[in-house]
Amino acid sequence: MDIFIPTLNQMGLLFLFIIIGYILAKWKFIPENSASVLSKLENFVLIPASVLATFMRQFTVSNLKTSGLFFAVGFATILISIPIAMLVARICSKDSYIRKIYTYGIAFSNFGFMGYAVVKGVFPSVYSNYLVFVIPFWMLIYVWGVPSLLIPKEEGSKKSFASRFKAFLNPMFIAMIVGMVVGLLFSNQIVALESSGTKIFVFDAIDKLDACMSPVAMLLTGMTIAKIDLKRTFTKLSLYIISLFRLFLIPLVFIAVLIFIPMNHMLKICILCVASMPLGLNTIVIPSSYGLDTSEASGMALISHLLSCISIPVIFMLFNLLVK
Repeated sequence: MDIFIPTLNQMGLLFLFIIIGYILAKWKFIPENSASVLSKLENFVLIPASVLATFMRQFTVSNLKTSGLFFAVGFATILISIPIAMLVARICSKDSYIRKIYTYGIAFSNFGFMGYAVVKGVFPSVYSNYLVFVIPFWMLIYVWGVPSLLIPKEEGSKKSFASRFKAFLNPMFIAMIVGMVVGLLFSNQIVALESSGTKIFVFDAIDKLDACMSPVAMLLTGMTIAKIDLKRTFTKLSLYIISLFRLFLIPLVFIAVLIFIPMNHMLKICILCVASMPLGLNTIVIPSSYGLDTSEASGMALISHLLSCISIPVIFMLFNLLVK
């Protein structure tokens, strides 16, 4: 019950925003290009603000000193996950674009919006360490995941250094670099000012934009789902294979490994939380802003989040029984 309640609360919030977006688009309460406008707002303003807020507050000398092991194991976890994701995506689809969507979805779960809420609700004592543990995931998302898998290559362009570098110079990557610099150099000053009650308007604005990121992403997901064939989505086998792999097989493998590895229990919790979350929403938000088809990603997100209502509690109950 301790696991079911925060999971279901977060799922209820998620699907409430998705349903609102679905109704707005399906019943044409909004203009046809609304999804495109929102995706660009996400891509160029809200996601960069979220990245900036995350790194300037979590990527600090103090955090890296006190939770360095969590950072290092987080890095190892995502480096192990990426080749597995690429292999499964290659098995599940022959289409290069769909393979990239599958690869991103398997490698990077919804460890942010869903993960933060579940960890805070079920394992509050682990939450601060979890924030450090997932920093490498954010780094790999904007160094490799977004530029290589979600941002389309310009038509006719070769994989030259210039074209690769241009893909890196996206708003999310730039925000990450700026956030790292601010976090490493000025975090103590920011904390001191905020502790004294002084509001820094720039940081306040970043936090408010960050708070908008997830709700707008879910509205956009609902708008995208309104345009797809739901019957075809719910009968598409590959979406279930990817979702079941993400929600059951990966966390079960991690549980089997963690049983035999002597490791800090809080670190084991962080690993499992990341491993058991559903597929993320970036596969909808970012490609949509470039005019790409997101119907596959929308179906993948819808099915995986529905199934996670069952999978997350089951996985964590098994973890509590088997892993000490």
